[in-house]
Amino acid sequence: MRAQVAARRHAILRAVITNLPQEPVPMFPLPGAFLFPHQALPLHVFEPRYRQLVEDLLDGPGRFVLATILPGEVEVAGVPPAVLPVAGLGEILRHEKLPDGRYLIWMLGRRRVQLEEVPSTKPYRLVRCHSFVECDVAADRVPGLTAELRAATTARLRHPLPLPAETPPSLLCDLLLQTLPPNPDVLAQAFGEPRIEARARLVLGAAARTPPPDPV
Repeated sequence: MRAQVAARRHAILRAVITNLPQEPVPMFPLPGAFLFPHQALPLHVFEPRYRQLVEDLLDGPGRFVLATILPGEVEVAGVPPAVLPVAGLGEILRHEKLPDGRYLIWMLGRRRVQLEEVPSTKPYRLVRCHSFVECDVAADRVPGLTAELRAATTARLRHPLPLPAETPPSLLCDLLLQTLPPNPDVLAQAFGEPRIEARARLVLGAAARTPPPDPV
């Protein structure tokens, strides 16, 4: 009994410190989809099992994981497709239920998480979220890397980034990545890279190889 109480306290403390869900949350797997921290992402929910997922969440915190199905993976004979082990934890900002039962939802990304799939009695999959530990950029390298990321992103936009000077490289890197043409390999590698400077170098290299014809 004491061990159970201690474990429960540890789980609560872990959730408070890391801002992670204490209990397993639903997983919504999609091919080629990534939910970045601070990103607002619209989703069209039409499969019955994921309609149920949305309905189950509307009376609670509304948090679930958007996971990326590995390239080439499909559901076969009830065996679900494999997903990337790093995914985006988000919450429902708004929802609209259509007359035929489909949902239009707007999801806000909160953070990257490591996934641990757990058994589910629901029609959809459940995962436990673990911390995705990132390695920060060395302080003396932040100004230069920040300038590179800002310049590369601004070159793809019609207007300069409306972000304060202290915006961290991790956020700037994610913004730049979202301006690039879809490339599943680059997206997957960059999204799951824990070293922020390595992630930034990967994305900057991809941006240099794919200059946009016109700013977006």
